[in-house]
Amino acid sequence: MRKVLMSACLLGRRVRYDGGSLLLSDQIIEAWHEEGRIVPVCPEVDAGMSVPRQPAEILRGDGDGDGEAVLDGKADVVEVGGGGVTEAFLAGASIALALCKKFSIDIAVLTEASPSCGSTVIYDGSFSGQRIAGAGVTTALLRRHGVRVFSQHDIAAADQAIRGSQVHQSGV
Repeated sequence: MRKVLMSACLLGRRVRYDGGSLLLSDQIIEAWHEEGRIVPVCPEVDAGMSVPRQPAEILRGDGDGDGEAVLDGKADVVEVGGGGVTEAFLAGASIALALCKKFSIDIAVLTEASPSCGSTVIYDGSFSGQRIAGAGVTTALLRRHGVRVFSQHDIAAADQAIRGSQVHQSGV
């Protein structure tokens, strides 16, 4: 049976930076639970970051910064007070990738807009609430290794991807 990597906060775990969760109530997720498909992850907490913790965003530097730039050493993840947390975010992304490899996971559902987990949108690094197109650090690393990442807004598409093919991508 194919498993899915899923952000722990979407499962109701209080792991977000503010100590909250983003519990997602959905029939598909309930079915995944019953089938034993879900492997939870919070890259930040799994890497040793505290709950609660300072908000963090990807600092755009010269104007181009998302998870890909962080992986390439061209951007940093910083807390609202200016503290650097890039290493923790890279460690968390590596933990998520290790889970994918351990359980042969090639589908993930991660929290949109997060500097770790955003799949199409992240905050712009100014801590002003402005969002930009981009991916978080964990999403970028997983995609580099062939994992398809969906946001919590695309559960049906993720379910279709999981159930549509019983063949796992090689190398994951």
